[in-house]
Amino acid sequence: MANADSMNPAQPGKLKHPRGLYTLFFTELWERLSYYGMRAILVLAMVAAIKDNGLGLDDPTATAIYGLYTAGVYLLALPGGWLADRLFGLQQAVWYGGIIIALGHFTMAIPTEFTFYLGMLLIVLGTGLLKPNVSAMVGELYPEGGARRDAGFSIYYMGINLGAIVGPLVCGYLGEKIDWHWGFGAAGVGMLIGLIQYRATRHYLGDSGIAPATTGDAERDEKRKSQAKMVLGIGVLTIALLLGGTASGMISIDPLAVAASTSYVIVGLAVLFFGAIYAFGDLDRTEKLHVGGIILFFIAAAVFWSGFEQAGSSLNLFAERYTDRTYFGWEMPASWLQMVNPLFIVILAPVFGSLWVRLAARNLNPSLPTKLALGLIQLGLGFGIMFFASELVLSKGEVWPTWLIFTYLLHTTGELCLSPVGLSAVTKLAPKRFVGQMMGTWFMGAALGNLIAGLVAGRFGEENLEQMPERFLTVTIFTCGFGLLMFVVLPWLKKLMGKVT
Repeated sequence: MANADSMNPAQPGKLKHPRGLYTLFFTELWERLSYYGMRAILVLAMVAAIKDNGLGLDDPTATAIYGLYTAGVYLLALPGGWLADRLFGLQQAVWYGGIIIALGHFTMAIPTEFTFYLGMLLIVLGTGLLKPNVSAMVGELYPEGGARRDAGFSIYYMGINLGAIVGPLVCGYLGEKIDWHWGFGAAGVGMLIGLIQYRATRHYLGDSGIAPATTGDAERDEKRKSQAKMVLGIGVLTIALLLGGTASGMISIDPLAVAASTSYVIVGLAVLFFGAIYAFGDLDRTEKLHVGGIILFFIAAAVFWSGFEQAGSSLNLFAERYTDRTYFGWEMPASWLQMVNPLFIVILAPVFGSLWVRLAARNLNPSLPTKLALGLIQLGLGFGIMFFASELVLSKGEVWPTWLIFTYLLHTTGELCLSPVGLSAVTKLAPKRFVGQMMGTWFMGAALGNLIAGLVAGRFGEENLEQMPERFLTVTIFTCGFGLLMFVVLPWLKKLMGKVT
């Protein structure tokens, strides 16, 4: 007989939160530990010399692959959520996704070029299946909504950032100090631990996400399930053919060309989607204005993430090549600086949450577009710090890690202004019948930003050292300029958003 908590996880009983929340908390903690641990050493391993068990790639190629990888994680969240809704259910989607992720990390631990890329592909596929659905399950644990639900999400997001802090420390040390493949393997062990605890405590989730979403019509549900199976089968077959073609040498892939082409595809899809919504969505005047606001947020997301995601690529390479990390004769792994952003999130997120509440109580809370503009400007100022740091590199050869730490501080405060606000704005502005699709556009914007980040990062390589200050300055001017432009057009933006604040 199931216990009371598992039958009705939304009832707190003696607990403030349903026990299922902690199942998801630790699942996400271990998954994020594996993701950010592997991400911290990914570019470093790709540019490392072959004699050091790296791939020996040049910077533009390595960072383009990095951009494709991180963009793929965002893009695959859309079909991952779709398959869970129609075929697997949330609980099974998380389980299968975790298994695929673990297999991906362990595959990357095998020291061959083919297994390296195969493992990355598996991680993208698994994350696309796990990431959106574990978050959706948190919401299902609180059907009553309200403040307790918000608090539950706050606890859950703490798990994300704790994993993101520990992952680079463990995988970074093993990867840089012992062997890159040890770091990738450690990420797999982390995901495996997450799977074990998920399986052992899954009964606390009760019926939340146990079955696919239903339309209320059994025949229609079965048809949706059959369609999902067909799409899944076509997808698996396509991936298998591509893998076979690349393994045999019949298909040759240019990462730079693929990344550039994919960015154009995403822009094209966004244009087609918004055009179709305006043409065939039967929008009233207010809804048309609101969709215009969402288009702006899509662009802002792409601009922001194209700078923010330099953390794992160009800034990570800067840490490895131009930062003095030696303390008492011991050199700190460059990848350890990747844990600075999540550490600042843990420290500052409660501060920002309290700040918005206090400002709102005095009718001083900035509007959504104002917060987005502030986020972009802070991102740009962070790159302004890197302009001065790179100038010092040209004269002295190395700089202290504090330059990167202050850059990450500004990027974190920018993220806290833009990321949660952007998600909230899309849900508020989207016409009710298009909320899910409009949320997809936010992730498309993030994917586009990640692709651009990978392409831009390749221009900061060692062969372009003399141009590094100029290029950091260009990023500073562009992102700050876009943020200032939003301030200039603020009256028009408020008109687009109407009563939404």
